[in-house]
Amino acid sequence: MPQRHILVVAHTGRPESLKAAVIVGRQLVDAGVIPVTPREEHGDIVGHAPDLVGIRVLGEDVQLGDLELVIVLGGDGTILRAAELVRGSAVALLGVNLGHVGFLAESERDDLTSTVQRALARDYLVEERMTLSVRVKVDEEVVYETWALNEATVEKASRERMLEVVIEVDGRPLSSFGCDGVVMSTPTGSTAYAFSAGGPIVWPSLDAMLLVPLSPHALFARPLVVGPNSVFAVEVLSRTQGIGVLWCDSRRTHDLARGARVVVRRSPQPVRLARLHPGPFTDRLVRKFALPTSGWRGPHDAPDEGGQAGVTP
Repeated sequence: MPQRHILVVAHTGRPESLKAAVIVGRQLVDAGVIPVTPREEHGDIVGHAPDLVGIRVLGEDVQLGDLELVIVLGGDGTILRAAELVRGSAVALLGVNLGHVGFLAESERDDLTSTVQRALARDYLVEERMTLSVRVKVDEEVVYETWALNEATVEKASRERMLEVVIEVDGRPLSSFGCDGVVMSTPTGSTAYAFSAGGPIVWPSLDAMLLVPLSPHALFARPLVVGPNSVFAVEVLSRTQGIGVLWCDSRRTHDLARGARVVVRRSPQPVRLARLHPGPFTDRLVRKFALPTSGWRGPHDAPDEGGQAGVTP
């Protein structure tokens, strides 16, 4: 039987995450599975638990194609970092929330041992989430290219300067205005920065892209939802004072001079999330945002008005 490799990604600078990484590593070793870590986390884990032997390093001892699964210990930021680490592979991410809301995580810290047990038993489903392809062009030349799972955001670089932009959808200009920035988001990112900016929540089962202006000075600057084959573009106008900056998932950044053009479309490469509780997204919203539902007397186990039945995980 081929050897199994599971990547463990954690925020090892935090004692709680480091302790969780050691617990997961020992559980994997006891099950005969080789734990793998990124190079920057390997020393922290081994230093904290010298008796934990057999840990391999991603990209040195083990390659992306050898991985069976990624167990991510932390909040959404750690999951976004893990997605960046395994970009280009088909490996799925299984998140254990050690942060606050943890929308992308599948289980909570109290369920750590049982989560690893289910990972070892391959007892999970895999869900694909769309991502964005992001390009920066200057005079038709592509000067920067990256991707995003949550969002690509064009923002002003200095707080005292307004950003002047023109918005384009499918090759046609829509509106120009001054603003603090523009968020272009996936359905996954609709509960992140786009949500904070007043955008709609979009169910992850829907293939769509969102555009949400940040503090726009305009009569028409509403959030937009378009189909998956549409293309957004944001141009930084020459009348802008100062420069803008592009942020993707709050991790990858590029400065935007006047005249720069950011083009965003659906990427052909999704992120795969391992799911232990494939219940209705409504239940996830209620649980993560602690929404009040007292007084509801609707059906608990049958479809209503064409909807889908589900049991709260």
